[in-house]
Amino acid sequence: MRYLFTSESVSEGHPDKVCDQISDAVLDDIYSVEPTARVACETFVTTGLALVGGEITTRKHYVDVQKIVRDVIKDIGYTEAGVGFDADSCSVLSSIHQQSGDIAMGVDTGGAGDQGMMFGYACRETKELMPLPIMLAHKIVKRLATIRKHHPKDMPYLRPDAKSQVTVEYERNRPVRIHTIVVSTQHDEKASQARIRKDVIDHVIHQVVPAELLDKKTRYFVNPTGRFVIGGPHGDSGLTGRKIIVDTYGGRAPHGGGAFSGKDPTKVDRSAAYAARHLAKNVVAAGLASECQIQVAYAIGVKEPVSIMAQTFGTGIMPDHMLDAVLKDITAEGAPADMTPGGIIKRLDLRRPIYRQTAAYGHFGREEKAFTWEAVDLVKELKKAVR
Repeated sequence: MRYLFTSESVSEGHPDKVCDQISDAVLDDIYSVEPTARVACETFVTTGLALVGGEITTRKHYVDVQKIVRDVIKDIGYTEAGVGFDADSCSVLSSIHQQSGDIAMGVDTGGAGDQGMMFGYACRETKELMPLPIMLAHKIVKRLATIRKHHPKDMPYLRPDAKSQVTVEYERNRPVRIHTIVVSTQHDEKASQARIRKDVIDHVIHQVVPAELLDKKTRYFVNPTGRFVIGGPHGDSGLTGRKIIVDTYGGRAPHGGGAFSGKDPTKVDRSAAYAARHLAKNVVAAGLASECQIQVAYAIGVKEPVSIMAQTFGTGIMPDHMLDAVLKDITAEGAPADMTPGGIIKRLDLRRPIYRQTAAYGHFGREEKAFTWEAVDLVKELKKAVR
């Protein structure tokens, strides 16, 4: 049986990703001084404006929101006056207050900061144990940013906003070829459509997409409207947490109710999603399944998850209910894969200023050292529990 599956990604200059990075930069700034602070930061951007709001509780650190916002926007590449949004001339507004005492009461005792369900996923399609479509989509927009920042002579007309979309053709659940690639990249007014198309195919697609997956029938849509000059927050407003499928598995696995960026790890929306990915990846790395999805759920103020469920979609070496029993053993409080909020934070070392780098190009499938939830360090424990 053959079928198509599509995933998309967006660049660091996309309006929603600008917001995610600002929110996580605020978190990093606080965590660099006060790693026990409580942070739930949201950002909104539009033409000439960045608005930062949310609930932040610190005891000794002053957050210079103006500087953080402008530094992030400048680093992304919005530095050109007259295009509707740039680091030096945009207005920066702040509306921040303390975390609710009703929420803090449950978190202070080690409980979850809210109710909700989170999902983790892994499969054998890539060396990162991630779905192929989302990994290729990320690599395309990341390559565009690399060229724009470090090799501008190759594509001197690039601006920060960009999108990608990759459709993979599968046969018997295995990727066999790339069916369609869509790339939309912001550019200056002088660039021709013909040159942009050629450069994107030569300098971007052919550099990151394995040649064996491309063939004469692969379709390329590059800036399919024919023009993408107006972009970024000037072209579309942005909001923290609006690209959650880009952040996770490209639609291959479900997503829980909460976004990640701007939230400290006492919020299980973020930390438990990381821990669920850690579990799923280790299940696959241990050879217990070729594909694994894990759902975990919490009640506000309660330490232990109310449920953990694994699905292996018929690829497991044991029935899913038996894998559930294995996971129950190793995820209890004090166990190697402790899934209490405090256990997750300690095990994955989450009280560090590591979060802005997660806010673009996906939270999973990353090889940087800070992404502790990508480690395959539970393989021995899982195999032992199975025996």
